[in-house]
Amino acid sequence: MAYQKLGRDSSARKALFRDLVTDLFIYERIQTTEAKAKELRSIAEKLITLAKRGDLHARRQVASFVRREAANDNQDAIQKLFTDLAPRYAERQGGYTRILKLGPRRGDAAPMVYLELVDRA
Repeated sequence: MAYQKLGRDSSARKALFRDLVTDLFIYERIQTTEAKAKELRSIAEKLITLAKRGDLHARRQVASFVRREAANDNQDAIQKLFTDLAPRYAERQGGYTRILKLGPRRGDAAPMVYLELVDRA
């Protein structure tokens, strides 16, 4: 299994991706480094594909990874994923995210990008 370690052990890396994917589903656009965005893209696309299934098992699988943070109007990130985002991508066969390059970060010149959901509001 090929992936980037991002200078973290496995538990810190999993926590980082849980936070980033939760924020991606809440805000539909996040700013992060290019390396993190490329790794996060595959995780987010798998979770959206699970949400498109929509059954109880898929909801529990998503709930085991995505954090329960408030998105809007008494709705958390998991509910937003299943009620808003999954129907939006019902006809799409993948490619739910895009990466837009921003340029280097001021402090350490790390390449920064926007990771956003396609067809966002």
